[in-house]
Amino acid sequence: MSQSAYISLVQGSTLAEINLDGVKQQLEHYRDQMALTGQQLGWDYAEAAFPYSIENKPEAQDQWFYLKGINPLYRYIVVGTGQREQDGTTVPYIHLVLPDDSTHGDKSKANELCKWIGRKLQAEVKMFNGRTIYFNPRK
Repeated sequence: MSQSAYISLVQGSTLAEINLDGVKQQLEHYRDQMALTGQQLGWDYAEAAFPYSIENKPEAQDQWFYLKGINPLYRYIVVGTGQREQDGTTVPYIHLVLPDDSTHGDKSKANELCKWIGRKLQAEVKMFNGRTIYFNPRK
């Protein structure tokens, strides 16, 4: 059975809404930061930190895309966006799905990406195990 994680843009987040292009920008920024880290370390860390290519399928109709693994340790992570109603307000979210044939490497990278994007956007992250991490400022 597939597993899901959600990054919700709640009150106090740095963005009020996000679409697929915004998520792709966040992933590109992550890849760029890992490349800079690799330059400091003297090796190609970007390839190890983000071992995926961003792929679109025609049937997705701009509702989702997937990250395709570029080596055998990683297969797929499906990424989409949406909105839900919560306490009378609309809450935009990023949805990461691990299909049934995902590897442990996919799950660990998806967890890492969820935490990184959540921290960057000051969002509320509901992880694959059901636990919630609050990166947003709360009173």
